[in-house]
Amino acid sequence: MNTDLLLKDAEATLVAVNERFGWQGDEDDQAWDILTHVLRRQPDPDEDLPLDVAYRFDELVKRRATGEPLAFILGWVEFLDFKMAIEPGAFIPRLTSEFLAKQAIRRLRKRAKPIHIDLACGIGPVAIGSARAVPKAKVFGVDISKKAVRQAQANATKLGAGNATFLKGDMFSPLPEELRGKVDVISIHPPYVPKAEVADLPEEIKEYEPAHTLTDASLDGLGLTRRVISEGREWLGPKGWVLIEIVPTESILVRRMFREHGYLEVRSTHGELKLTRVICGRMP
Repeated sequence: MNTDLLLKDAEATLVAVNERFGWQGDEDDQAWDILTHVLRRQPDPDEDLPLDVAYRFDELVKRRATGEPLAFILGWVEFLDFKMAIEPGAFIPRLTSEFLAKQAIRRLRKRAKPIHIDLACGIGPVAIGSARAVPKAKVFGVDISKKAVRQAQANATKLGAGNATFLKGDMFSPLPEELRGKVDVISIHPPYVPKAEVADLPEEIKEYEPAHTLTDASLDGLGLTRRVISEGREWLGPKGWVLIEIVPTESILVRRMFREHGYLEVRSTHGELKLTRVICGRMP
C-alpha cells in the first residue's frame, strides 16, 4: 500500500476523534510517528509498504483512536534533549515540565556541590534532565510508585545519568538524613487536580494515567504543595530553592503559602507554553 495514502487515511481517522478527546490538531505528526515506530525508520511517502506493515500500522492507529496516549503506543516520550522509555501505567511527562527542569538546572549550575531533590518524580524526566545537564550534581528522585521508580532508574542508566538516584517513598521520607539542611533545589510537579474534578479530565488522561499522579485526593488539589513548602524548609540549605509547577489559577494562593513560611524572592514564572506556572521561593 502506498505510504502517502496510508498516512492520509490515518490522519482522517484521528481527525474524526479529535473533538472527542480534545487533541490539538497534530494528527499528521502522530500518524508519522506511529509509522516511523512500525518501520523503525523514517518513512518515504512515495514507497509501497507490505501488507503486514500496513496492518500493524492500522492496529496502532486504532489504539490511538480509542484515546490511548501516543507515548504508551510508541513506548517512549521526548523530554529536553533526550528520549525516555515509558510503560503503560505511568504519568506521561509534560512538555511544560521542561521549564521546571531548566529552572532547576540554572540554579544548580551556580553551586559548588549541588544537590537536587525532585519529588513525585514519575519516570524521572526532571531529575534525569538536571543530572545530565549538571554532572557535578547529586540528584535524588522520589515517588510513591514502585513501577515509576523502576522506570526512572532504568532511564537514568540508559541515558548515562549515573549521578541520579531514585527512591520509593512518600515525599521526603526515603531520603538520606545527611541531606537534611543541605539541599540546593527541591522541585515538584505535584498531582494538583482537585479530587472532585478528576472525572472532568480528558479520557486519554483519566483512563490511562494512575489516579495518584493526577490528584492528591485533597479538595483543592494543593495537599502536596502545602507539604513541600512546609517540610522543604528542613531539607534546604542556605539560599536553597523550592520550585513548584502548578496551574496559573493557583499562582496567587501558592505564592502566599511561600511567603507565610518565610521564603524570599517568591515569584511566578512560566515558559513558552504558558499552560502552567513554576512558583519559586528560596530560603534566607
